[in-house]
Amino acid sequence: MNLAVCIGSRFAGVKGAFAAVAGLVLGPISLVLVLAALYDQYGSLAAVQGVLRGISAVGVGLIAATGFKMMRDEFRYPLMFIVVAFTFVAATVFHLALGWVVVIALPLGLWLAWRKVKQP
Repeated sequence: MNLAVCIGSRFAGVKGAFAAVAGLVLGPISLVLVLAALYDQYGSLAAVQGVLRGISAVGVGLIAATGFKMMRDEFRYPLMFIVVAFTFVAATVFHLALGWVVVIALPLGLWLAWRKVKQP
């Protein structure tokens, strides 16, 4: 986005900056609106629901894989597993919403990360 503003303003001033941002943003927004209209029309079909369930399973798998990659570094500091365990229990056992889990786990995670950095 910043690069679009810089290039647009360099070649055509303020109008160029607005045109560059509009060109960068309008394509994805249009695509999302078309997909929303298609979902509104065909979302009740069993085949569409099955496809979306499969896509959500792929999303969960990608997020889990990313989480496991990030946890590799935390094996060197076992106290950070307290945050991992708390997050898992809060989300799965107590069914807390993501926002609440983050608000509650963030201070503990930041404090432990600060302690990790301060270790010799």
